[in-house]
Amino acid sequence: MSTKTVFMFSGQGSQYYQMGKQLYQENAVFRQWMDRLDKLAHEISGKHVVDAIYSGDKAQSFDRLLLTHPAIFMVEYSLAQCLIAEGIEPHLTLGASLGSFAAAAVAGCIDPVEAMSAVLEQAVAVESFCGPGGMIAIVADPALYEEDFLNRQSEMAGVNFNTHFVVSAPRGALAAIESALKEREVIHQRLAVAFPFHSRWIDAAREPVAAATHSIPIGKGKLPFACCAHAATLAHLPDDYFWRVVRDPIRFRDTVAHLERQGTHRYIDVGPSGTLATFVKYALPKTAESSAHAILTPYGQDLKNLAALLATA
Repeated sequence: MSTKTVFMFSGQGSQYYQMGKQLYQENAVFRQWMDRLDKLAHEISGKHVVDAIYSGDKAQSFDRLLLTHPAIFMVEYSLAQCLIAEGIEPHLTLGASLGSFAAAAVAGCIDPVEAMSAVLEQAVAVESFCGPGGMIAIVADPALYEEDFLNRQSEMAGVNFNTHFVVSAPRGALAAIESALKEREVIHQRLAVAFPFHSRWIDAAREPVAAATHSIPIGKGKLPFACCAHAATLAHLPDDYFWRVVRDPIRFRDTVAHLERQGTHRYIDVGPSGTLATFVKYALPKTAESSAHAILTPYGQDLKNLAALLATA
């Protein structure tokens, strides 16, 4: 069976100031799509997202939802179009959390203009109706979640591989959780996310999201797409897709296992930070022949990484 190429799209927490800067400066296709989507974002929200991305210091936290939601979509969709222009075509897409919007757009299930509108509507709904909170990535067996200090104060937001999971919690609980993890000498990191996605604490946004997105045209895609909310490959968007992908747990480990049962894959991370490529490497069985590749990372090797990928195509 031939190797299939998977474009992987990450969500909130993978963004940072200056992401994709080398490509924006040097790659005409990437810049064209970023500028085109930025114009659309400005028409809808009145904000120039490209200016926001490239005016901030990489060391600063980039977590204003009305900017980061469209910024992640813009970078991911633009990078996917850049790869396609270079002759790297996906056989299917994989979306994790917010990345599911770009995954569905690249798969052809939704027009990118409508996807951008849905992304912004969701950001407005969450900022308007949900209380502040956050997400913590934890390097440990997910069984740790069963301990009282975690399951009492947080919800399981996702499992990325056998020793890496994420919890979501209201703002008031985050420091106590981090303190308990530190006491247990468990490696952890708070993500650059200002709301507790994938938990009951964003449920207040459900009806506004549904009302804002129910009229968006949805079609049968040109490509199948793997959804981490379902841990399955889908041919069309479920009715509540725009809500479920940010409310249900991210089943990344299960989704990769689902794909691996179907054959060998080349997983290409088209997200801002390359984290999904790292997750794949840890999620794959030791005997797997599949490979994982990152392009954008916070370390500024975008052009080098793209050239390396193209050399293997």
